[in-house]
Amino acid sequence: MARVVELSYYPVKGCAGTSVREALLTPAGLAHDRSFMVVSEEGVYRTQRRDPLLAVIRPLIAPDGGHLTLTAPQAESLHLRVDTSGTRRKVDLFGTAYRGIDQGDEAADWLSERLGARSRLVRVPPEHDRVTDGLTPGTSGYADSCALHVISRATLDLLDTKLTDRGARPLPLDRFRPNLVIDGWADPHTEDRAHRLRIGTTELGYAKLAIRCAVTLVDQQAGTRAGPEPLRTLASYRRAAQGGVAFGTKYAVLRPGKVAVGDEVDVTVWGESEL
Repeated sequence: MARVVELSYYPVKGCAGTSVREALLTPAGLAHDRSFMVVSEEGVYRTQRRDPLLAVIRPLIAPDGGHLTLTAPQAESLHLRVDTSGTRRKVDLFGTAYRGIDQGDEAADWLSERLGARSRLVRVPPEHDRVTDGLTPGTSGYADSCALHVISRATLDLLDTKLTDRGARPLPLDRFRPNLVIDGWADPHTEDRAHRLRIGTTELGYAKLAIRCAVTLVDQQAGTRAGPEPLRTLASYRRAAQGGVAFGTKYAVLRPGKVAVGDEVDVTVWGESEL
């Protein structure tokens, strides 16, 4: 029987995640997931691809979303009252224009010092109406694409075996920054073919494969590049037709609700893998 064994959300895009036992699943993903984003002064998104030190910044968001705390090694914590009604500013995410609510100069100064580059913090505005792509369209905050990133334990175990066979060390789960980890599927990459999932009171629709990038090369505890793995090994068996390597899947939310560690995962529609 397949079950959810890990649940994580990432309040600030690119920063450390928060593991929880249960969470509210909204149309845009787990509550508070990627609801904030660090941008340059020009409004262009920052990512671990260029700013790996984002990984060591740990956000803590209040359950009601009203307060945000940022911590980082050798730095005084920053406590913010979240602004949800302030002036909107233009932001750029992968070349697409969106809006963000600027969280003020104190947050900007704190992040600029941590990253060594002038930065600002923005929040998704209430009127955010992003439409995500894939087989099942949906919405999300400032995630790379779809609302949820899902990986199975069997998929991770296969990669660890292949890394070991090449003389490399297995990698921690946080390299892949999933929202849900599922255990109980015997075959690796079953998530590629699971096109409708029922978990607790929620339902998910398969959108597309997760194409992996250089973020997987970043040591999430140190905030430094530590490549070439896993991309080198994934390239030996997970090359995607559209380019890059695929590992894990992206889902849209069909029915919001609550999801918890231990919830049974029921596949209601199977499909063919795109790989």
